[in-house]
Amino acid sequence: MKSDSSNSPEPLPRLLSTINEPSDLKKLHRADLPELAQEIRDVLISRLSVTGGHLGPNLGVVELSIALHYVFDSPTDKFTFDVSHQGYVHKMLTGRAKEIHTIRTYEGLNGFLLRTESEHDCYGAGHAGTAVSSALGMASARDLAGKNNDVIAVAGDAAFTCGTTLEALNNISDAAKKFIIVLNDNEWSIDKNVGALARHFNSLQTSSTYSSVRNKTADILEKIGGMSARKLAHKLEQGAKNLLAPSVLFEKFGLRYFGPIDGHNVGTLIDTFEYLKAQEEPVVLHIITEKGRGYKPALSNPGKFHGLGAYKVEDGSTAAADLPTFSEIFGRTLTEFAKKDEKITAITAAMPGGTKLDIFKNEVNERYFDVGIAEEHAALFACGQACEGFRPFLTIYSTFMQRAYDMIIHDMALQSLPVRLCMDRAGLSGDDGPTHHGLFDIGYLRVVPDIVHMQPKDEEEFVDMLWTMANYDQGPIAIRYPRGAGVGAKSKAEPQLLTIGEAELVQEGSDVCLIGLGHLFEMATEVKGELEAQGYSVTLINPRWIKPLDANLITQQAAKCKVVCTFEDHVLPNGFGASIIELLADADITTKVERIGWPDKFVEHGKVDILRELHGITPANALKLISKHLS
Repeated sequence: MKSDSSNSPEPLPRLLSTINEPSDLKKLHRADLPELAQEIRDVLISRLSVTGGHLGPNLGVVELSIALHYVFDSPTDKFTFDVSHQGYVHKMLTGRAKEIHTIRTYEGLNGFLLRTESEHDCYGAGHAGTAVSSALGMASARDLAGKNNDVIAVAGDAAFTCGTTLEALNNISDAAKKFIIVLNDNEWSIDKNVGALARHFNSLQTSSTYSSVRNKTADILEKIGGMSARKLAHKLEQGAKNLLAPSVLFEKFGLRYFGPIDGHNVGTLIDTFEYLKAQEEPVVLHIITEKGRGYKPALSNPGKFHGLGAYKVEDGSTAAADLPTFSEIFGRTLTEFAKKDEKITAITAAMPGGTKLDIFKNEVNERYFDVGIAEEHAALFACGQACEGFRPFLTIYSTFMQRAYDMIIHDMALQSLPVRLCMDRAGLSGDDGPTHHGLFDIGYLRVVPDIVHMQPKDEEEFVDMLWTMANYDQGPIAIRYPRGAGVGAKSKAEPQLLTIGEAELVQEGSDVCLIGLGHLFEMATEVKGELEAQGYSVTLINPRWIKPLDANLITQQAAKCKVVCTFEDHVLPNGFGASIIELLADADITTKVERIGWPDKFVEHGKVDILRELHGITPANALKLISKHLS
């Protein structure tokens, strides 16, 4: 398998090198499993220091992954992992350990589970809240087919703040005869978990009385077999929970609850799974784990080590960036705006670190809201604030904003509520792959009546656009901006209000009209230089506005040129270039339009420059397309 990683790994350690499929794991003595767990941690820490990846979550599920594969039989038995960013250990135990150094690199292993990558990846995912519902569907299908295999859903405690997980819980007792949910409780998703459910799980973790009873229950399960043990264990656990938590959530949904138990004691996990495997009813196993276990830097900074780039193994340090990212500029700018405008609020869905709203949180805490992994609720919550005259900035990655689409149409646009949609990671997300690429938001927003949507060409314009959003109260307004840094453009001393729907005519020409949206304006500028070197006269437009388009400027410039070429970090179907084609067609302008953008497919993972070259998002391809119309 080819990869864009330059990592040449050392040979795998003694025990891990013997595991080419899950059946090899079962050949090991149980006494060897703690050593295997340490080997896996050592390999993860070493390999991911080069490629980057989700180190902390995977260090936390080493023993759990070993126990699952030791007791159950994949791929006959099915494992679904919520989000699946914690699936690296599962990959290593299912024949992919020798390729783990290629994780998240082009043509290497995907950073999430992928059905096309292995028969052991029964369900692909990259968004939270999918594991319980999908696994329940598999369990119901198993029952319909008269089979008897096991289905296990592994979900972190943060996933239980997600509406889809709660909807699935409500359906389990009616949909499946037997089913296992593993609640992996580490108090973290990407950032510290929030909300009532998180506080409930934490209270169980920190209760010394409950821990004592829990340990006694676990000891009994380890030492005694048969029906008598089952009845006695259930009696003991009921007594503990009724003492400390009279209304236990899961049993209200008709699920037998076990735990919490130590998620890093592989022997206890194996014994418990053997016991649960024999149960003919839906059950929940609550385990306590540490995110980043076995690596001090990851334990000290779980947020950073949830997912990161290359780092130094010795201390976990990462290279300092030359320029601030768009996210960092957003967090700082919005915070400064909010200090002057008491109506501005900031809302995120469990992503304060990634969106850099942690800056806002630290300085304007009373108007900062993290609602957990609940994008639909976040959108409606923002609508409610807008109804009362506040100016909410709803900040969510483009790929996750898709979940709130109904709210954008039905609640924001239909009611003309001025919610500000800030879509981070718009465009290609590189190493994270198709589950995280923000390549669809132009298409799903430009069909919404009366919405305003924009994208800045650089950091200076970005701040002006945020200021314009802060002062726009006529309805929903959206901005998309990419992962990473821009070109280094410095902001003005005071931001400028932009006129809605007014593009920037950078240069006027007569042969070729180039329209470069957002950060691909830089590519359009490069193409302009190449064309001028060949003697052509070039128009260059920074459109700024995806909706509404500057129809007058674009039609005037397109009408006098031989060809128009658009540039966008988005899929071509229903994208920005498609809107230009529609605009010109409606105006009876016959100038040909060529488009640079992503194809009508799910784009794979890899470095951005590799994927752009592969799919023709390059100045060379633009020149090739344009030249057809200049002969």
